[in-house]
Amino acid sequence: MQQLTYDDIKAATDRITGHVRPVAVTPVDPGTVRTTYLASPDDRSEARFGEVWFALEFLQHTGSFKARGAQNFIQAHREAKTLPDAGVAIASGGNAGLACAWAARQQGVRATVFLPTVAPAVKVAKLRELGADVRIVGAEYAEALEACVEFADSTGALTSHAYDHPLIAAGAGTLMEEIRTRIPGLDTVVVSVGGGGLFAGVATAARHHGVRTVAVEPENCRALNAAVEAGHPVDVPVESVAIDSLGARRATGLALHAARRDGVHSVLVPDSEIVRTRQALWDHHRVAVEHAASTALAALTAPAPYGYRPSDGEKIAVVLCGANTDLSDLAHPTSD
Repeated sequence: MQQLTYDDIKAATDRITGHVRPVAVTPVDPGTVRTTYLASPDDRSEARFGEVWFALEFLQHTGSFKARGAQNFIQAHREAKTLPDAGVAIASGGNAGLACAWAARQQGVRATVFLPTVAPAVKVAKLRELGADVRIVGAEYAEALEACVEFADSTGALTSHAYDHPLIAAGAGTLMEEIRTRIPGLDTVVVSVGGGGLFAGVATAARHHGVRTVAVEPENCRALNAAVEAGHPVDVPVESVAIDSLGARRATGLALHAARRDGVHSVLVPDSEIVRTRQALWDHHRVAVEHAASTALAALTAPAPYGYRPSDGEKIAVVLCGANTDLSDLAHPTSD
């Protein structure tokens, strides 16, 4: 089984520092979390929160954490002189493609991006702005990936991956390095999971620093949760409002290895809570994020038996991982 090490993340940190935006963090009053976000009135009276922080990674280049892995991947190949004339090809639900196109343009490299039909139009338009050759293939990420592999085989393009590559996961793990320096004494980091690149990187760095990781998935896109249950990666059906970012059929070996280490909790949340929490972020904080980002916060606010229940005084960072979203489905704000 593939493994990611803390040394991989340190190397990525050295490689991309100065090329990505340092993550911003902001504290959220525990009372606000309790009264604003918790779904159940019963939970509001019993909920126990210490410090809650949002890690605002949606402010990253191209609107998501994916810029970190893409920058690490392309810079590492540039250093090794293994970037072909045919450029880089990637299959993506949108965010990884955006990040790859952005990093490729910085390095003067061509990028060909394969997307499934579920990719939001806002991501497709941004990809074209970045100069990528955009190809829309199939209804799911797996079909776009198959087309990408065929293209790379026929052209000699370097195949990147949305999440299943040590350089991509290590780049994502640099986020945790920054979070812990900004939030001293952190107990827990909460991240959403699709294929598992962000999770594998963050969990590897978190474990090195003695920080717990909560891995959050939609209940009907549970690739990592199912892999942990089975003891090996397995194919799962994908059906969720967050499918464009979290709709991987199978978790990576890197992610499963990280999930089986001490200090990791795998939890599920329903789509209804993902939608509600995303709306609440907009209504009360004017933060517009993807459903994948609100999935992480939903772990703290969904009613039992879903989600994660913190201990008294627990200091928690919730990663809001991306903002490439269609704003048209965000309703008018509610009254405070």
